[in-house]
Parts: sequence; structure tokens; C-alpha cells
Amino acid sequence: MCEYSSEDGFATDWHLVHLGSRAIGGAALIITEATAVSPEGRISYGDLGIYKDEHISKLKHITDFIHEHGSVAGMQLAHAGRKASHAKPWDGGIQIPANQPNGWTTVGPSAIAFTPAETAPQELDKAGIENVKSDFKVAAARALKAGFKVIELHGAHGYLINEFLSPLSNHRTDEYGGPFENRIRLLLEIIESVKEVWPEENPLFVRISASDWTEGGWSADDSVALAKILITKGIDLVDCSSGGNVATAKIPLKPGYQVEFAEKIKKEAGALTGAVGLITQSAQANEIIETGQADMVIMAREMLRDPYFPLRAAFELGHEVKWPVQYERAKWHK
Repeated sequence: MCEYSSEDGFATDWHLVHLGSRAIGGAALIITEATAVSPEGRISYGDLGIYKDEHISKLKHITDFIHEHGSVAGMQLAHAGRKASHAKPWDGGIQIPANQPNGWTTVGPSAIAFTPAETAPQELDKAGIENVKSDFKVAAARALKAGFKVIELHGAHGYLINEFLSPLSNHRTDEYGGPFENRIRLLLEIIESVKEVWPEENPLFVRISASDWTEGGWSADDSVALAKILITKGIDLVDCSSGGNVATAKIPLKPGYQVEFAEKIKKEAGALTGAVGLITQSAQANEIIETGQADMVIMAREMLRDPYFPLRAAFELGHEVKWPVQYERAKWHK
């Protein structure tokens, strides 16, 4: 979950405590917020970044702490595309014009604004696309130096990769637009670039919006077709979210509303999948795994509410809970 608590992309003590407390709380894998591969790839000027070498030191401090307490540190690499240059949510979250402080020119596959109230992005030319691929590659190399053991490429929620995937936001007529195989090209080339610097033994995930929830947009069947290709490119898991690319989409929110996408992609594409979306109860999460709907449950908001959810879930499901020795006196009793 984005914390909007960085200056020029730098992690702070907030991130150390925020991420470190989830390690104390028993999470198996802790993935950072969407971490920008370039300054213009930030959702807001407060986003975490990994676009300069100076970012590495504080991040290494954080990953060392996570690993010391038995969890695995992962980083989500992202470029916000046309959804960049926004104010922090508690300051209204509106897009900041490029000529205003803390604002900049956004980019995308096509000059199509996310909403009528926002400025259309600058369409990326071939040189710009090459820069994006290079930014992801260099960011992956920095993530490795910072001690991260998993990378997740953020191809969901209407950010740049998702914008290329969806025909609703990608109206290009070159090799990066038009038919399915062209719209997925940027993602595949980013994967190829990242794998040049990312060790084969370290997991590489891709997060997708499995549906635009809009007629004529990216569909669950498109996601299955993409997942089949991602497997051949060495992707270890597909994290199945949805939405975010169409401001007017009607999404039927309910507990576990996106699990069906993880199940469909797992069964029809043969990919390992992660399930997300209003998963808040230990029994609910456990059922997803036990029934084979997904291979991993990935939680966000519930972990904001309760950093110790994994320990509590283990207790509720009848397993022995190993508290940190400093917290042992607080353990639950049946």
C-alpha cells in the first residue's frame, strides 16, 4: 500500500517501521508499495522510488531487518503512466499540472486522459519506450543491491504497463498498439530487460488487472492468454487484481471479489496465482489455498489494520504461534 511518505523517492524511518512491523507480525513475504522506476513514474511526489543509487542504503537497512525476523523482502516496481503527478490523498489526490510545484508531464501509450478533469499524457515515442525499459532494468539491479529477493512488476490498476495492455487506453498504430500481441509487447520487453540483471533463482511476479470491468476493454480471457505467455518468459506468479484503468467502471465489491480471476488463470493457464481483494478473515484466506483457488493470498488493507494478522490467523486456525521473544508475554491463550 502506498504510503506517500517519501521525499524525492527516499525511504524513511516510517517505511522501516511500517514494513518491519509486518515482519514482526509473521508475514511470509512483504512487498513494498509501488516503487517508482523514474521520477515521472511516481503516482505522487511522495512516492517511494528506486531511480537513483542513493535510494539503496536506507532500503538495505529495511530489507536487513525484514530478513532478520524471518520474512522475505520483495519490491513492487512501478511506473504510474498517465496516473502520475498527483497530490497526496489526504491533500485531495487531484492531478497537479506540470507547471505547478510538485507536478510534471505525464506519459502514456496514447494521449488519452484518465478523466476529463485531467491532462492527457504525452504519447511515448520509441525513445521514451526504450527509456522505460531501461528504467525498469536499472531499478531491478538496484533492488537486488538493496537486498530484495522478490520483484513484482506492477502491470495493474491503470498504471503504465496496464495502459499499454488495454485497448481502451492504447490507441497506438505501431508495434506497441492494436492487436493483443502488440499491446503486451512492452510488458514482455520489460520482463526480458529485467531478467538480464535479476537472478534466475529469485522469484519474479507480475501484477495484472485481470479485467477492466468495461465492455470492449481488457478481459479475463485476455488475462489467461497473457498468463500462458508469461509462464514461458520465466514469470513465477501472476498477482490477480482488477480495475483501475477506467474511471467509470462499475466494480461489484464484495469479500473475495477478485479471487475468481486468480482461480480462472490458475486453472486455464496453468500459472501460479496470487489472490487479492477484500480478503480479511483467516478462514477465508485459508479456504482459498485449501480449495486450490490460488497459490498465495496477498493482503493489503487488512494488514494495515492489523500488522499481526498472520500470527492471529495461525492461532485462529489452530497452529502453534511463534511470537518474537520480546512479545512472548502477549501471546493468546485458548
